[in-house]
Amino acid sequence: MFKILKQLRAREWTMVGAAVVFIVFQVFLDLKLPDYMSEITALVQTEGAAMGEILSVGGMMLLCALGSLAAAFIVGYFAARVAATLGARLRESTFNKVLDLSMAETNRFSTSSLITRSTNDVTQVQQLVAMGLQVTVKAPVMAVWAIVKIAGKQWQWTLVTGCAVAVLVAMLAVIIVFAVPRFTKVQKQTDKLNAVARENLTGLRVVRAYNAEEYQQEKFEEANGSLTKTNLFVNRLTALLQPSMSLVNSGLTLGIYWVGAFLISAATAGAGLALFTDMVVFSSYAMQVIMGFMMLTMIFIMLPRAQVSARRINEVLDTQSSIVDGHHRPQPDEPKGQIEFRNVSFHYPDTDGTGEAEAVLENISFRVEKGQTLAIIGATGSGKSTLINLIPRFYDATEGQVLVDGVDVKDYSLTELRNKLGYVSQRTVLFSGTVESNIAYGDKVGQAPGPEEVERAAEIAQATEFVENLEDAYRSAVAQGGTNFSGGQKQRISIARAVCRDPEIMIFDDSFSALDYRTDRSLRTALGDELADTTRIIVAQRIGTIQDAYIILVMYECKIVGSGTHEELLKTCGVYKEIATSQLTKEELDVG
Repeated sequence: MFKILKQLRAREWTMVGAAVVFIVFQVFLDLKLPDYMSEITALVQTEGAAMGEILSVGGMMLLCALGSLAAAFIVGYFAARVAATLGARLRESTFNKVLDLSMAETNRFSTSSLITRSTNDVTQVQQLVAMGLQVTVKAPVMAVWAIVKIAGKQWQWTLVTGCAVAVLVAMLAVIIVFAVPRFTKVQKQTDKLNAVARENLTGLRVVRAYNAEEYQQEKFEEANGSLTKTNLFVNRLTALLQPSMSLVNSGLTLGIYWVGAFLISAATAGAGLALFTDMVVFSSYAMQVIMGFMMLTMIFIMLPRAQVSARRINEVLDTQSSIVDGHHRPQPDEPKGQIEFRNVSFHYPDTDGTGEAEAVLENISFRVEKGQTLAIIGATGSGKSTLINLIPRFYDATEGQVLVDGVDVKDYSLTELRNKLGYVSQRTVLFSGTVESNIAYGDKVGQAPGPEEVERAAEIAQATEFVENLEDAYRSAVAQGGTNFSGGQKQRISIARAVCRDPEIMIFDDSFSALDYRTDRSLRTALGDELADTTRIIVAQRIGTIQDAYIILVMYECKIVGSGTHEELLKTCGVYKEIATSQLTKEELDVG
């Protein structure tokens, strides 16, 4: 929690200090009430006491009560302001940190867990700060101050009060022992519930197509049931606290008056009157002592859960990305659009749970010059997507070097490196907004592309026809994830987004799969004509998409098993010929 509190700035600490001052003032006013009550009791029992005196003391009590109420409002305002500001800052810090993490760290946490950490966990911390600022200061001040006030009174009353405090401490110990271990479990089960819900929503079409609603319901009910069961246990245990505290409160009052009755009955008439007054005052102060311990009990219930949440937030904030930003800035005399792999190998750490690394790429070497088209083809799982993901540094090569324009990608600043690239992912991603905002997404030199650049990019990507047929053309709405567009339309908008950056290098990760053959060919022709100086890397499964490439790499079992033109590979590479035979007719192969 202390790490989290370091997020507070000078302004918030000033509000915390002001809140502490008003809390002490509030406690002072609360503890003045029993003194005035004592005066009123004495006045009522004194013969000849004027009603004006009683009303005057009663007025002072009323002023103390109103002052305490005003102080409580002010403290509540400061506490809410500090908690809300801290919550907003933690969400922002977590979000920004996730943006900086590499894919390796992001995958380690999982998407559902990151969502829980930036929402539910932050809320737990925020609630603790809001309550804690009011209670953590007020409870000990009230308890200690009240104890000082009753010090020196009848030891029997002190003993009764001590027994009540001991019962409260025992109840708190039971809750800590049995409930606290469940708080970590609750947060993990919340992660799992989020994961199941997210999986169901993103795969809704598949769920319905396979009539798997009942299966998904069972998965959700299992996750929801586990979370509910744990929450019920914790809530039932803590629910016992309130009636138990009421019982202790009532028992303490009864005990003080019961003991007081014996003391008064054994005293003389004058001493009995003094004892009665002391008993009324002692009872009020004893209630304040118990109230202080009750407030501390509430904090001890909230604190463990908030600590679990704080630890989970800190895990994200303290994680260092494995992708370290370089400092190289491109120079005017450097080559443009050149890519080279030198003996590159890559593996994901501990992919099989044995602690041993499983190779995904082995000893990959090739070179592409400016304006050339490199195509990569191979069986599923052969490492095609992993290979191109090393260029924008979504991951770093385990061995060897990846060079862009003659410079190791690890030496570039990530901004400068990615400004050279136009990337179209295997899984098409569109953002909620408009067609125009999706095509103009991101910027290269600090300036967003204009309408002319957006329209030119759409034309090259063969998206003009369907976009201009929309009701609002480029200002037409795009739903989250682009669900209001077909697969081919989404791919063309994604390609237009890459073209709009006017990059030196364009990377297409199986980005033509949803296009018909005519659109595919028209798109590749437009790319060749309009972006002749741009280096293109195309990962594809269709021979027709890559057969005109300057060089084709054939991947098989994490290695390059063939390299050359379409015609050369038909003669020299068995894997490529097998793929080509499965897709092309004999006449097309003979032409090749």
